[in-house]
Amino acid sequence: MQKRRLGASDLEITPIGVGAWAMGGGGWQFAWGAQDDDESVAAIHAALDQGINWIDTAAIYGLGHSEEVVGRALAGRPQKPLVFTKCGIVWDERRETRRTIQPESIRKEVEQSLQRLKLDVIDLYQIHWPEPDDAIEAAWAMMAKLKEQGKVRHIGVSNFSVKQMQRAHAIAPITSLQPPYSIISPEIEKEILPYTLANNIGVIVYSPMKSGLLTGAMTRERVAAMPEDDYRQRTPNFKEPLLSRNLELAGLLGAIGRRHGRTAGEVAIAWTLRHPAVTGAIVGMRSAKQVDGVIGAAQFRLSAEEIAEIERFRVPSAAPVTA
Repeated sequence: MQKRRLGASDLEITPIGVGAWAMGGGGWQFAWGAQDDDESVAAIHAALDQGINWIDTAAIYGLGHSEEVVGRALAGRPQKPLVFTKCGIVWDERRETRRTIQPESIRKEVEQSLQRLKLDVIDLYQIHWPEPDDAIEAAWAMMAKLKEQGKVRHIGVSNFSVKQMQRAHAIAPITSLQPPYSIISPEIEKEILPYTLANNIGVIVYSPMKSGLLTGAMTRERVAAMPEDDYRQRTPNFKEPLLSRNLELAGLLGAIGRRHGRTAGEVAIAWTLRHPAVTGAIVGMRSAKQVDGVIGAAQFRLSAEEIAEIERFRVPSAAPVTA
């Protein structure tokens, strides 16, 4: 599988990586419902066996559980993948979460993540959310210190604006940005992606299939049957009037995919990878079977005509004028 250089770092990553959000399981604020740990481990093993070389998780996913699952999956593997995780959201004994990027909190978080992941060093450590905003400079100085100490190899940011990246970059270089990006949510194309491209900051996008909406497997019935602790059912894109439009888009992606023996999800992921600023896409995988439905996106490329076809659906005014 081909690899791409992540920003100015020495990390060479495959176009897609394993997203471990849902592997955190249920019972927390942004859960995707219950998840079988054995299936999570099997998904990670299947992805690695097919050539994927990186995993993205976060301390907050499952309140530490996702990192523990990743650590379990990698135990005994002769060749370990690159492991990326994030800091900046903590929880208390009541399982209530809050965002904080105070330096002392980050210092404690990295030690806890290393322990859960069973690693000596984290390949890419990222600030999950830039909150509170006035702590960005102090937080980034701590991130740079962790790199100097050898606890992390590279440092990145997630969900930062251009102005926030500029403030951090004045203190120490940013290896990568992790923003949301999909056909449904292309907002970063306007300012953020041009900035990262101009400043050699790698980009690993999350939710390229918009939390499962563009996999081709999502239906109104599945949405209606989601468990109470699946936060997605409470988001606008999983409710009408947006839900019908999103499922129609998934149908179009499925039709494009069938021309090439690809799934709708692979088309959705390939759409994000078409942008020259995007280094890789984080793809959620909850079972070994799901890996088979997305792995092709690493090499599949949309034609200019297919990209235009998707654009005409996304922005009806983009349709060509005919006589």
